[in-house]
Amino acid sequence: MSDYAQIERRLTDVLRLSRRPVAIAFRETPPDGVLRLSGSQPAGCGFWKLAAAGEAFYTVPSDHYNCPVGSYTHNIPLPPEREAELTGTLGLMAKVGYIRMEEIPGVSRLPKTPPVTVYAPLSQTPVTPDAILVAGTPAKLMLLHEAAMRAAKPLLPLLGRPTCMAIPAALSGGVASSLGCIGNRIYTGIADDQFYTVVAGTDLHAIVRQLDTIVSANAQLAEYHQDRRATLATA
Repeated sequence: MSDYAQIERRLTDVLRLSRRPVAIAFRETPPDGVLRLSGSQPAGCGFWKLAAAGEAFYTVPSDHYNCPVGSYTHNIPLPPEREAELTGTLGLMAKVGYIRMEEIPGVSRLPKTPPVTVYAPLSQTPVTPDAILVAGTPAKLMLLHEAAMRAAKPLLPLLGRPTCMAIPAALSGGVASSLGCIGNRIYTGIADDQFYTVVAGTDLHAIVRQLDTIVSANAQLAEYHQDRRATLATA
């Protein structure tokens, strides 16, 4: 398996990350030596917070039931006795003017229910990840976007809510970013000046290989633009 510890260090240093990048993998069975999630979370993005803090674990579909919207984006059917929670949550969002119900069909979803979902800090991933979730500031995530463009990886339009749909969106083809919805920000505690970019595991190495070029180019262009500002600004 690739040296994901080195990749995590590289991303953390270049992008000045305050949260560890999270590896997410969808599997048929749990990896050897990895324990199932202990306890429960009110939302699927709560798993991201645990993994970014250093925990490695796996979930099964029932661990996601507390999050009706996250269950929807991850194609996890709620049990009959809890199906009303999704319609109730969406109904509340529509009532307060947060969404329009006609938006729902446009929300990205995984193509099938994952029997097991593995979460871990990127450096500790026990399996090859399907998606890597990076939380950072706009200026630094711009470097990741530019590296993706240089690696000829498509960039999807900026996403809003729900934040968790950025994962299936990235897996469907392209680097996906989300500004971070209010629910995600409550459950993860992400800072107001940060948002998310999700990279498919199959694209990670090609993108990371372009970071040095992009960082060097930005440094040179910073000098170029600073000189132009000093020379041409008259007020």
